[in-house]
Amino acid sequence: MRNACLVFIGSLNREAPYFQGARGVGLSVYDFNEETLETRKLAETNDIDNPTFLSVTPDGARIYANSEVFTWREGTVSAYSFDRATATLSYLNKQPSLGSITAHNTITRDGTKLLVANYGMGEGGPDRAVAVYGFDKNGALSVPLASVSHKGTGPNAARQERSHAHSVTETIGGGTAVVADLGIDRLVSYRIEPDGRLSKLAESALPPGAGPRHLALHPNGRFVFVMNELDSTIVSMALDETSGKLSIIDARPAVPAEARDSNHCADIQIAPDGRFVYGSNRGHDSVVIMAVDQQTGVLKLVGYVPCGGATPRNLALTPSGGGHLFSANQNADRISIFARDVDSGTLIDTGRAIEIGTPMCVKIVR
Repeated sequence: MRNACLVFIGSLNREAPYFQGARGVGLSVYDFNEETLETRKLAETNDIDNPTFLSVTPDGARIYANSEVFTWREGTVSAYSFDRATATLSYLNKQPSLGSITAHNTITRDGTKLLVANYGMGEGGPDRAVAVYGFDKNGALSVPLASVSHKGTGPNAARQERSHAHSVTETIGGGTAVVADLGIDRLVSYRIEPDGRLSKLAESALPPGAGPRHLALHPNGRFVFVMNELDSTIVSMALDETSGKLSIIDARPAVPAEARDSNHCADIQIAPDGRFVYGSNRGHDSVVIMAVDQQTGVLKLVGYVPCGGATPRNLALTPSGGGHLFSANQNADRISIFARDVDSGTLIDTGRAIEIGTPMCVKIVR
């Protein structure tokens, strides 16, 4: 079907004290028709604990899911395959994540490695910020190839008492990983060596108390946009690919001033043409839209759109032109579907949704 996409969803199925319930099923696969807006469940498995973040290969054939369980001193990352012809999910294997509260992962652009970020809470585990894995010929995960740890604190005593690596993202040029560490207000850049080792390149500072969480990369490779959870801002930065250093270009509030004290930013996505970024606001329960100056990277507010639920934890744009945006509304038990005007960047709630308990992550491939 020409206009069909595959939608992969991780939903919470084990309680954690910092989440409001666990009403999900684990790992699910749907299809989505961009013309009719119809969705259909294809496959589902509950044989995975709290898959709070997923990465999916471009063909939809392999899924890598983090398990974030509060009581575990060490999380896991699991590999699954998906067969489009039979709509079958198959478990491949899992590996320890080398850290607790496993928060994020990404497949390298050359398809040879998986990078995993651990937020880190408690004591007694291996406490590594980032771990690196390879794949066998079937897509199963190797044992960890390498790992790194971070040290430091930030001014927010409740949330920045230690390092908290919240995401790891490979740059557009490839070969460089940038770790957003919420606990130390730093973006830490590493060269990804052929054997999986991470060689540190640079640390780039965000404003004190910002709490960097997720990144979006401009397709030109020069601009990086940072969603800061703690101070509810979006920061645009210039990347020097050679040194790995990032420099602040601009910073804008992600919510109106009156909403900042009760808001916690979450995800950020960028339109395929790089003209607009979209950020999710938990508390304000909105998606903020910013226009990007293509020459300078400076941001301009377009507006806010209600997320269609509550606690929009994760966003995803449909592939190719990004004609639709999905908002995983964790505490509303639904993923809202928006139509996106590619010229103005604005979003219109279609009224369509995938009804699913505590959705935590959504990924879409063609």
